[in-house]
Amino acid sequence: MDKAIELLKISLPAIIVCYAVYLIVRTFVLKELEKIKLEQSFKNTETILPIRMQAYERMCLFLERIAPGNIIPRLNAAGLTARELQTIILRDIREEFNHNLSQQIYMSDKAWSSVRLAMETNISLINEAADGLPPDASNMDLARAVFDKAFQSEKDDINTALAIVKEEIRKLF
Repeated sequence: MDKAIELLKISLPAIIVCYAVYLIVRTFVLKELEKIKLEQSFKNTETILPIRMQAYERMCLFLERIAPGNIIPRLNAAGLTARELQTIILRDIREEFNHNLSQQIYMSDKAWSSVRLAMETNISLINEAADGLPPDASNMDLARAVFDKAFQSEKDDINTALAIVKEEIRKLF
């Protein structure tokens, strides 16, 4: 029994010291790992933030460029029929969208969905305006019909998408 007590007197303090050293080393290692994660996160932010900002900038530009008030004057040329202008406008919208398709990885799902909805709504508006015209309509007839439909529309998906994108930009800062 005396040997057991003597062994306990020696081993118990050693166990307590080992456990204390374990806790200190564990705390130190966890703090160092957290510090490394924080540094890596900061480096990632320095790299990703400018790219994300560029993506949001490109989406704002895309939305502005496809708005009826901007795309029709930019693409309308003398001598075009309504169907020719419609084809040119739709092709331009789709090409610009495809050009900016990769930007979705830097945006939230909500922002990207709003951009897609704005584009699809704009395409539908142009198609509806063109469908309501006679086959021999001029480019000016289509322009008027698109502007009338846009004016009559109760919702403006392009400005809604712009507001969502701008709100996300504000969250980054």
